[in-house]
Amino acid sequence: MNTLAIEPLTAAAFAPFGQVIELEGAHHYPINKGMTERYHDLARVELGGVHPRPLISIFRGQPYALPLRLEMVERHPLGSQAFYPLGAAQWLVIVAEDQAGRPVRPRAFRPAPGQGVNIAMNVWHGVLTPLEAPADFLVVDRGGDGNNLEEHVFETPWTVGT
Repeated sequence: MNTLAIEPLTAAAFAPFGQVIELEGAHHYPINKGMTERYHDLARVELGGVHPRPLISIFRGQPYALPLRLEMVERHPLGSQAFYPLGAAQWLVIVAEDQAGRPVRPRAFRPAPGQGVNIAMNVWHGVLTPLEAPADFLVVDRGGDGNNLEEHVFETPWTVGT
């Protein structure tokens, strides 16, 4: 079995896979007569295919235990997928590079409190992976016609976090 260390989530490390959604360093400005601060354009929503439209959903994920057995990843060839925790969830983001249509060199990131991610269109990634307790996430992704899901099962699973 392959092993995969868990890295802290940083914008630079995650850049090949999408964007980190966080307030720190974000462009922001006051609105509503100064009563609200708008943190603007935090991620790039990508919509492709026939009749695309953005979806806003809430996913309630059940917790996984570490070490985690990573057997499968998926990707969405027609749109990006953003995840932002609605509480103080501990969770993992697992992504992988693409090589000739297959996921290679997976990486596991642990977001800090207040961090979410936007996984770019067609990027291999693991499933929603809360740790320790059930957790709710605001999810922005793509609706519309066409098949927007590909799955890959690893011949040799990975062990994430020991």
